[in-house]
Amino acid sequence: MPEYCVTGGTGLIASYLVKTLLEKGYTVRTTVRDPGDVGKVGFLWEFNGAKERLKIMKADLTIEGSFDEAVQGVDGVFHTASPVIVPQDDNIKAKYRDDVQQVSPLNESHWSDPEYCKRHNLWYAFAKTLSEKEAWRIAKESGMDLVVVNPSYVVGPLLTPQPTSTLSLILAIIKGDRGAYPNLMIGFVHIDDVIAAHILAMEEKKATGRLICSSSVAHWSQIIEMLRAKYPSYPFENKCSNEKGDNNPHSMDTTKIAQLGFPPFKTLDQMFDDCIRSFQEKGFL
Repeated sequence: MPEYCVTGGTGLIASYLVKTLLEKGYTVRTTVRDPGDVGKVGFLWEFNGAKERLKIMKADLTIEGSFDEAVQGVDGVFHTASPVIVPQDDNIKAKYRDDVQQVSPLNESHWSDPEYCKRHNLWYAFAKTLSEKEAWRIAKESGMDLVVVNPSYVVGPLLTPQPTSTLSLILAIIKGDRGAYPNLMIGFVHIDDVIAAHILAMEEKKATGRLICSSSVAHWSQIIEMLRAKYPSYPFENKCSNEKGDNNPHSMDTTKIAQLGFPPFKTLDQMFDDCIRSFQEKGFL
């Protein structure tokens, strides 16, 4: 059986990838910044097959060459770890987002405009756009077989001990802890579909280039309206933030991944129901 490396193993997408690959019988290496931090990485050892086929290895994106050992000799790499550069107090600070995903409007030919992102402080999209472009440059120069899955906002059951960035935002909105919900129009996608898309990208020889992975597009106000009707006991945020630049109406064209045999995406109801149920089961709601 093949052996794969999954970077950023404690992130939302990465941890589900590790779990799924182990269930499929693969040997898996995953990287984290501190393999000895049981509080953060211990849940990975609970996956079926982990004790026999999982290796947790130390790597840090800010240290040149720290991933060399983890990727040496594997059959493929699922690279989900990525830093996000955020200006703060006139300084540039790197913040890790192990579950970062690129949000690309329309189809695979479209990219976020870095200058637009900087103008509107959209550093999440800015960082991912630059890192993906650099990945394609390196792939072209080295002859690397690269396929990029571009998921939208990932929603689904909580797997990690604590909610990761995307799920923690959902939890804060449900509990009314944030002060306002984002003025954001975005595609949403179930974590199950994201993992299936990654596996497809690795195993399907016909998969090439970029693959948009997204279900419905909605504004956060629409999501809250939908959830409030189903879960009226939760307070939810009532106020929309005054952020600008990331609320443009758009749609996502998933024709390319569908032509590879990818099934219909799960609905908004399914992904948010699964997410909220997991919050309830783990005592966060």
